[in-house]
Amino acid sequence: MEVKKLAGNPAYYRPYYIDKRMDISSYLNRCSSKIDAALGLYLPKPSSKPKTLHKAMRYSIFAGGKRLRPALTLAAAVACGGKEDDALPSACAVECVHTYSLIHDDLPCMDNDDLRRGRPTNHKVFGEGVAVLAGDALLTSAFEIMTKVKPVAKYTMGMMIAELASAAGSRWLVGGQVADMEGEGRRLTPAELQYIHRSKTAALLAASLRLGAMSANASETKLKALSVFGQSVGLAFQIIDDILDVTQSTEKLGKSAGKDVTSKKATYPAIFGLSKSRSEARRLTLKARKALSVFGSKGTTLLAMADFLLVREY
Repeated sequence: MEVKKLAGNPAYYRPYYIDKRMDISSYLNRCSSKIDAALGLYLPKPSSKPKTLHKAMRYSIFAGGKRLRPALTLAAAVACGGKEDDALPSACAVECVHTYSLIHDDLPCMDNDDLRRGRPTNHKVFGEGVAVLAGDALLTSAFEIMTKVKPVAKYTMGMMIAELASAAGSRWLVGGQVADMEGEGRRLTPAELQYIHRSKTAALLAASLRLGAMSANASETKLKALSVFGQSVGLAFQIIDDILDVTQSTEKLGKSAGKDVTSKKATYPAIFGLSKSRSEARRLTLKARKALSVFGSKGTTLLAMADFLLVREY
């Protein structure tokens, strides 16, 4: 292992540990290609009736993006001694849930955004009604895809489906969105803000990792370690998102910059300031790294991804 400090704003970083053989950008690109190919097979073709709906689903799911959550699913499977292909249905299902949530988040009745992943949001292209239904269809497709997972000794298909359903439901993802909407224009406490980000962002990210581990028949010890890793990285990811909203341009982000301020959303920079927010993201990333000690060298990819997310610029 070599130690190197990444270029950029030194306020962000501690030393960044990464195996010389680990090119995280290439890894994410490879995962994206694999996941996109599988999604292309799992989802209805754009020529299938009703064509407008299926075009709208594919418009958003193939709009690009980091494919972070499904890549974490694949990486967790390998870290637990499993195979990427066995985790692929779960990875695709996670991406369907994530994309549905973005379509709905962008709607005028929610965050009212015109730009996502560098192009017009779904409702700007297909209209609000079709956008709602495209999101609904992607969410439903996620559970259809989950029926493709192979049960293993410790985890049945039902257990894996329940894992995703819980993360996407009213106590986590959907509940976090409600709390986020209700928090607009209010000065939230740190605990209230953490609840929003833990529910809306970290829960699905942690479930992505756990599903990969489950596909590899992981031990309870490793599953718990990935839960801590996922919650910590998920919160750090959202803090960095909050920071980038006020420090980067719309062109760089591929979505509307400054939207949190305009919408009077509670964010880490708004409550704690940029410096303390960056410190908290570093602290959470270090906590995530420590959680992976049980994996030894098999955790290299996950370690690299945690560091990559800390220093990302979009």
